[in-house]
Parts: sequence; C-alpha cells; structure tokens
Amino acid sequence: MIYLENIGRYFLMLKSVFSKMTKWSMLRNLIFKEIDDLIIGSMGIVCFISFFVGGVVAIQTALNINNPLIPKYLVGFATRQSVILEFAPTFISIIMAGKVGSFITSSIGTMRVTEQIDALEVMGVNSLNYLVFPKIVALSLYPFVITIAMFLGILGGWLASIYGGFSTSADFIEGLQIEFIPFHITYAFIKTFLFAFVLATIPSFYGYYMKGGALEVGKASTTSFVWTSVAIILINYIITQLLLTK
Repeated sequence: MIYLENIGRYFLMLKSVFSKMTKWSMLRNLIFKEIDDLIIGSMGIVCFISFFVGGVVAIQTALNINNPLIPKYLVGFATRQSVILEFAPTFISIIMAGKVGSFITSSIGTMRVTEQIDALEVMGVNSLNYLVFPKIVALSLYPFVITIAMFLGILGGWLASIYGGFSTSADFIEGLQIEFIPFHITYAFIKTFLFAFVLATIPSFYGYYMKGGALEVGKASTTSFVWTSVAIILINYIITQLLLTK
C-alpha cells in the first residue's frame, strides 16, 4: 500500500509544482543555477564514460566476429546502433540518476531537515514550484548532454577500432552510414525527454517528503536512486515496445 500512496503523492506533487508560480525574476536565477549544477556539472563524467564505453563496444564487437563472411563494416554498424539506441539515452540516464538524482534528493532533503522549506511556506512561497520547477526546466537541456554522449561514444568506438587494429576507418564509417534509420534518433530523444522529467521529479519527491535527520537524507538519496532507475528502465521498455515494434 505504501507504494500506491507514494504514487498518489507523487502526482499530487506534480500538480503543486505547476501551480502558484514563483516570480520570474527569482525563477530565472534559480534556473541558471540548476543548469550549472545539473547539466554543466555533469558533463565531465558523461564525456569520460561515453568515450570509453563506445571504445569497449567496438572492441567487443570486433572480437566476436570470427566468420570471414561477416562484413567488416559490422563493427561501425553495431557501435552506432548500441550507442544511439541504448547506451547514450538509457545507460547515461541511470548514471545520472546516481549523480544528479542523489544531489537533488540530498539538497532538498537538507532544506527539509534545516526547516528552510517550512520557512518558504511561511513566507507564502509555493515551495514545490520554487524547488522543483527550475530543475525540470534545467533538465529540459538534458538532450544536449545525450547528443554529446552519442558523438563521443561513436568517436571512442572509431578510435578504438582504428588504433586497436580491429577495423579500417573506411569500413567503420561505412558501418556508421549503412541502413541508417533517422527515426532511431527521434526515438532516442523521446526517451531522453521522459528520462529528464523523471530525473528531475522522483529525486525531488524523495527529498521533499523525507522525515528525520541527516542519516535519513542519505537513506532518501539511496531510495531515490533505486526508484529513478526502476522508472527509467520501465519507461525504456514501454517506449521501445510502442515505437520500435510493429
């Protein structure tokens, strides 16, 4: 029953987030701060992981191709499909659930513990709009992060193939171009927008409604990571079933 109660409270929270808006002059500064914390602050780890995982995908694909009848461009093809369809949008989002999600839960949870949220309510400020709405707006730029992850993943695969001696540059690029379906990009970004909304709201929910002291802030961060990851995986399955199957 606690799960159904939390789902109901989550949707009631979303209703409150989009009501009684904070003054734009204040909201603008909050949005810029969240962009700096959530988007720009995550670029380093996203670039590092994307580049090297792209290289690993290319190497593992090449090492599992033993049949001489299999075309050599398959390494580039498999790297492109893996990075665009799953690695960049889904794998990076689960990593972001740990980094960004934990940050959101702990920052809002600390405000709850120190009664800063109560102070906002006393001043007549809609604390949910003040705290959560700027995060949703900031994470609307999340597809920009995923675009960079796609580029670096493929770049990492290309460099690993060339300098590891697994493929030629011409074969890899041919694999990138062959049987390219533009809708796969649309599919990846539809997922990304939904993941961005989940990344902004579920950690906020667990931070806002946490009870207790500093120890409970840590527990809430762990719980928010688990449920954000579960939501991302479920959405990934549903969107894939709806958009890629006939």
